[in-house]
Amino acid sequence: MTKERLEEYRSNKDEIKELEYKLAHLGEGDSLVDNDVVFDYRTGYPQPQAVVGVDWEKHDRLKELYQSRVAKLLEECAEVEQWIDGIQNGQMRRIFRMRYIDGMSQAKIGKRLHLERSGISKKIDGYLQLSHKSQKSHV
Repeated sequence: MTKERLEEYRSNKDEIKELEYKLAHLGEGDSLVDNDVVFDYRTGYPQPQAVVGVDWEKHDRLKELYQSRVAKLLEECAEVEQWIDGIQNGQMRRIFRMRYIDGMSQAKIGKRLHLERSGISKKIDGYLQLSHKSQKSHV
């Protein structure tokens, strides 16, 4: 696990909410209403006619795009949550959960756990380095 992936967690959660809102409200408003011109040949000569309607192909494309993106983001979030839940040390697990899942500042975490703010940062960095080294040795 990298610090970058951990830090993306909150942004991914927010993006999931945005995409779910878009999915729930897909088709509302004018975003899918389109117009086109067709030629009517009933009189023998082409007569342009305006046709207004919903672009169902665009609707289906957007729906599929949003759903696939939500699925990918949910999978990434689940991986981060599983990794954090797998931390054996209770204090470290709490630090990672508060920092990356709950989005608390290091100062607030330090206050809650009776540690200095800089100590939180050192613990996170140290654990990630140790975790990274142990992953390399298992390969």
